[in-house]
Amino acid sequence: MNAATGDLAFLPLGGTGEIGMNLNVYRCDDALLAVDCGLGFAGHDNPEVDVMVPDPAWLAERRDRLLGLVITHAHEDHIGAVVHLWRQFRCRIFATPFAAAVLTRKLTEAGMLQEVPLEVTLPRTRFRLGPFDCEFLPVTHSIPEAQALVLRTRHGTVLHTGDWKLDPDPLIGPRTDEDAFAKLGEEGVLAMVCDSTNAMVEGHSGSESEVRRNLAALIRGMSGRVAVTGFASNVARLESIALAGKAAGRQVALFGRSLRNIETAARDCGYLKSIPPFVPQEDAGYIPDEELLLICTGSQGEPRSAMAKIAEDTHPDIALGEGDTVIFSSRRIPGNEQAIQRVQDGLARRGCKVMTDEDHMVHVSGHPARDELKRLYALVKPRYAVPVHGEWRHMQEHGALARDGGATPFLIEDGDVLRLSGNRPEVVEGVPTGRLAVDGDRLLPIDGALIAARRRMMFNGMVVASLAVDAQGRVLGEPQISAPGLFEPGDAEPAIVAAEFRRALADLPAALKREDDQLREAARSVLRKAVGKRLRKRPMVEVHLLRV
Repeated sequence: MNAATGDLAFLPLGGTGEIGMNLNVYRCDDALLAVDCGLGFAGHDNPEVDVMVPDPAWLAERRDRLLGLVITHAHEDHIGAVVHLWRQFRCRIFATPFAAAVLTRKLTEAGMLQEVPLEVTLPRTRFRLGPFDCEFLPVTHSIPEAQALVLRTRHGTVLHTGDWKLDPDPLIGPRTDEDAFAKLGEEGVLAMVCDSTNAMVEGHSGSESEVRRNLAALIRGMSGRVAVTGFASNVARLESIALAGKAAGRQVALFGRSLRNIETAARDCGYLKSIPPFVPQEDAGYIPDEELLLICTGSQGEPRSAMAKIAEDTHPDIALGEGDTVIFSSRRIPGNEQAIQRVQDGLARRGCKVMTDEDHMVHVSGHPARDELKRLYALVKPRYAVPVHGEWRHMQEHGALARDGGATPFLIEDGDVLRLSGNRPEVVEGVPTGRLAVDGDRLLPIDGALIAARRRMMFNGMVVASLAVDAQGRVLGEPQISAPGLFEPGDAEPAIVAAEFRRALADLPAALKREDDQLREAARSVLRKAVGKRLRKRPMVEVHLLRV
């Protein structure tokens, strides 16, 4: 594609039609620019997987045309897949100081720091990447230094909002720069690619300063130990909790690795200056109850988090019980309800009072509600609107709101190539997309054979038979049957299955038993039938064959 026949297009590979795994690509003439590279958590739909990332194959095949990866902010759903996918791209990365600090720690842990060309880019910076004239515009979000990205091209200007909100008093960092967005609107915006997360929520998302006031008032009147859990990346909330503890005469300790990592990045970038060093986790248990405030990971019920361990009374350094209070300064992310409830029930069972955003003003969202979306459309006046960062129902509501605001909405999904240049946007092609499971150092297709086998084992179990045979295929000794999760310890069933298995093997044709592959496959079939007869299930079966 040359400049004479080129176009401007937007193609999401992740994060559109879903929440999480944001990986966006802009195409201008013959060049590509990636925006964000995030992960997602599997949840109930994929219980055999913890973490997923978008399949980067389409973009990786075109990496010679990829000018760079721009990070809008440091949340995991926008930055967390970089360490898993960058080696398939091998491009420059542009990030603000805070996002760069978070990413540097991740790259260091992965042994990749020396490989990755990470360019620290200050907020409000304007920089050029091929046909893209890029500019960062500060927006408020629930993490420092979130940026909207302006992309000026010969075909027109696109505003990629990233995650944002309008907060009159965000506490850490500047307010969303409404004047800059108004000037951009006067300049002319072809399309706005915009956050849809809270498009169904009426009114305004609320201010972080209101949460700070309420937390201070609540904690001041509490007795016993107090623990607060929230999203680790919300540095303003972390500061608010710490200041509330200080005002109430309490020493503050952090519990959870992600909290400590965020604290380090924040202090390295000049944030949290008013907060003294936190009490080391291992010393917190020695502080009198009335003088201690804990800030813990685990607001979403994560099973290995500090709060989950406290709820189970398995934490090595701290315990909570009768007379203590736990504040969930967060919202329930859809899909996490059962896990959160399990943790809250565990705390209540131990005698703790549990407070949430449902009964107290202890949380506000980092995403725009409908009044904020209306305000941004009034400022930017885009010709076209492209809702992203939401499920289909969120994007539909966003599209209707955009239409009321004077923009023509275009609803697309991951893999759609939306050409923005020309007389009118249109989806001109589809590209392959998918999800990969992070499995240690490997990336496995969610719909591939390995994950399918793991899913089958989860629901139907697995049976392994080990047997020794001589050259003629006669079974020597007794076959050993192992079926963890299917039979109780000491159960007689495995011995019965083994006996049936051996009898069935003896009846196989002599010629078949002399060939290892044929005998192994026949033994699997025999074992499958023997187990199915006993359990009325179809577990995975495996046979270990030793020819003696």
